[in-house]
Amino acid sequence: MKLVELSIPGLYLLESPVWGDDRGQFREWYKLGDFEEAGVDFHAQQANLSMSSRNVVRGLHYSLAPEGQAKVVTCAYGELDDVIVDIRVGSPTFGRVEIVHLASGEGRSVLVPVGVAHGYCPTTDLAELAYLLSSPFNAALELEIHPFDHEINVTWPVTGEPILSPKDASAPTLAQRLATNELPSFV
Repeated sequence: MKLVELSIPGLYLLESPVWGDDRGQFREWYKLGDFEEAGVDFHAQQANLSMSSRNVVRGLHYSLAPEGQAKVVTCAYGELDDVIVDIRVGSPTFGRVEIVHLASGEGRSVLVPVGVAHGYCPTTDLAELAYLLSSPFNAALELEIHPFDHEINVTWPVTGEPILSPKDASAPTLAQRLATNELPSFV
């Protein structure tokens, strides 16, 4: 597995080979030894799957868990745009958006560092995101930023009316979270 750091500190594109034959495909999308060899500390504590249809926008979500919460995400079915926003106060790339297209037939994953916001949107009729978390989900410490915040200005790949959860639809903006001191710090 090859780890390539992207424009946000700690954000990595993970590339691994996909082996295919007449039975289908196989790939490794997380291998602790490859992370250790690259000097990246990530140990999974929880694994989740999230299935969504076209025009669903999930995010932008982040955690204030004291131990932090990094994620390794990959597309298990279909295709999607994975959206990462640096919301770490003091980060040299604060407010920067990175969008990585993930497809189930490709060998690409993303390591989302602690303290950044994350979301995704399918670009096919159905897509499934698989993700590993470095700390368990804790509802009281999980927050969100409105995915259509004009200051962040994410170009979501929606082709109709976006479908949001009630929590995401009523989420504060990045500026509002900053004003109420509800953002993580850059370490």
